[in-house]
Amino acid sequence: MTESDSSTSISNNLKEKRRWRNLIYIVSVLLTFALLTIQISVRKSSYSLKIGDVTTQDILAPRTVTYISEILTEQARKDAEDIVGKVYLPADPTISRNQSQNLRSTFQFISTVREDEYASELQKIEDINKLVYVRLDESTIRQILDLSETDWNTVQTESQRVLEQVMQNSIRDTQVISRIENIPTMINYYINPQIADLINGITRKFVVPNSLYSEELTEKNKQEARDSVQARERTYVTNQTIVSRGQIITPLIFEALDEMGLVYSDNNRQRITAAACLVFGLALFALVFFLNDSSKVLRLRETLLLALLYLLFLFSARLIIPNRVILPYIFPIQALGLTIACLSGNRLGIIFSIIISILAPYDFTDAICYTTFYIVSSITGILVLRKGRQISSFFLAGLSSGFIGIPIILAYQFTNKATDAIGLLTLSAASILSGLFSVGITLFSQYLFSRFIGLATSLQLMEIIRPDSPLLQYILSTAPGTYQHSLMVANLSEQAAKEIGADPLLVRAGAMYHDAGKALNPSFFVENQVSGNLNLHDDISPKESAASIIQHVPDGVNLIKKYRLPERIIDFVEQHHGTNVTRYQLNQAMNSTDSDQTNISDFTYPGPSPQSKETALVMLADTCEARARADKPKNDEEIKDLVKSVFDYYSTSGQLDYAPLTLQDLTKIRESFIKVLRNTYHPRVRYPDQHTKSKNGSQKLSIKQKTNPAPEDDFFDSVVQ
Repeated sequence: MTESDSSTSISNNLKEKRRWRNLIYIVSVLLTFALLTIQISVRKSSYSLKIGDVTTQDILAPRTVTYISEILTEQARKDAEDIVGKVYLPADPTISRNQSQNLRSTFQFISTVREDEYASELQKIEDINKLVYVRLDESTIRQILDLSETDWNTVQTESQRVLEQVMQNSIRDTQVISRIENIPTMINYYINPQIADLINGITRKFVVPNSLYSEELTEKNKQEARDSVQARERTYVTNQTIVSRGQIITPLIFEALDEMGLVYSDNNRQRITAAACLVFGLALFALVFFLNDSSKVLRLRETLLLALLYLLFLFSARLIIPNRVILPYIFPIQALGLTIACLSGNRLGIIFSIIISILAPYDFTDAICYTTFYIVSSITGILVLRKGRQISSFFLAGLSSGFIGIPIILAYQFTNKATDAIGLLTLSAASILSGLFSVGITLFSQYLFSRFIGLATSLQLMEIIRPDSPLLQYILSTAPGTYQHSLMVANLSEQAAKEIGADPLLVRAGAMYHDAGKALNPSFFVENQVSGNLNLHDDISPKESAASIIQHVPDGVNLIKKYRLPERIIDFVEQHHGTNVTRYQLNQAMNSTDSDQTNISDFTYPGPSPQSKETALVMLADTCEARARADKPKNDEEIKDLVKSVFDYYSTSGQLDYAPLTLQDLTKIRESFIKVLRNTYHPRVRYPDQHTKSKNGSQKLSIKQKTNPAPEDDFFDSVVQ
């Protein structure tokens, strides 16, 4: 395969992986929306009920709740309002005088008609029927017309007296009838009964209310009575029955269910729209982060695992947390952020912690409290854990996460009147347990999932770079030169990794094992050859020589798998030579007699070229260290020229095309390499080679000085090695 074909293959592979990552992202968003809109909780969080329905099961209070009942409060206000009677104005004397005057005017008119000698009886009846203030029946009119003058005067006088006496008192509209009924008792007993009936009949028609109803004052009093009523509270304790099976949902019961978030409408349009808006917003938030975070490129399997972990935690939270009191605070949701931080870095851990903390308690009662608690405790745990290189770091992160959650819980619970001291202590203990459970899950998860995605956790890396690691011991015993070379490469690349924000621990581990395959055939590599001994490459063809050198890459992969090292280390073994060629052997083949049969693919490393900052660092450090060991630079200028030549070669050969390194990164790496190499190849002090004794028996230094150690092998082709 030519270099062009290899580049095309890598490019297509990257595009394919990008498409799969996009698909995982879209599916995750859709599943998130489904989890927010579908009722999946073990303890059902809400029911489709309305007033008048009959419940099919007992519904219990999920937590202790005290709320203001609008229904009970309104009923109390209505009762207070009903107690308020109608408000009447004081008796108006003007009304009483007017009625008395109207009665006198009526009598004067009748008297005039009675005295009319020219009018017939029918005419007089018609005239009296025209009275303005009163309507009299015909029999009463005839009786009036038949009265003698004395009796008529008696009627007028007594009627006037009785009316004035009645109207002197306050008369409301509800009292008119009773006052009229009392008129017969007020007429003098000496009057003829027939005359008395006539007086009663006329007088009663002029009795009207003189104390009028005031609607304005009545409404004012009613409003004051309503305002004086205090709001009525209802309290339900945890697991108290709100409604029993078979009971009809009354407005009061429905109000209690609604206050606890236990009912929802059959019309889900508003709820679905709200969930869609939230998911859309957080999806954009995550997208902006991934597009702007160039510090880490997620592998396909890593992307899949993160999505599955996120959906698993979201599903578990939506399944278990609803309508619980203690469980929301003991649920180890912090484990998601901590696990992702261990596997993929703190930035991703914090982002996922924020997202899961908002979505998990969405539409729950006290959702704001839960969200605040989850975000603060999760991020605190991640920040305290940092690189997580020791078990004690995990324990400290769990305690920090738990303790930081306590003031958050107290801040919200103090606003709840129903919370007591025992409840606060219980929730505080739940917070601490949540932190400890989370780190326990994190420790288990990172070992379980790191192999699946081919990542190495900090604890694993710390374990495999120990000098007593089995594979390192094997390399040291069989290929000591390779071991020393790997140590130097590790020092170079680790320091540079700190400068550009790569993972120093991963770089060091990868550098220690990048040449592990040489341990199987150490004598084929110059750093393991003893000066003056036979070089095995002299007895084989250039093609066989190149194959034996290239073979250390697949041999290294096999050793990594055999010793069950993290799969991430394989990348360093495969990519530290990229798709370079063994130039020394290739030149020999091209200069041989059968050069026309030379195939460049026989001299090319299988690659691929570096795909990450870390593997690119090891490639550059490997070549720089090899060149420095071969050339032995004597001053800063030679070191700078050496490093520059290596960087120029790799920059122009395309080996760094797929590594996410910027020009600024390359500058920092070059400066770091120069600094480390300068400290390594500084001039050494010459020491005396022997001691002589003076006459007094004391030791005396010889003037002859010991020379420098024997020179290294003359040939050390960095690209070949």
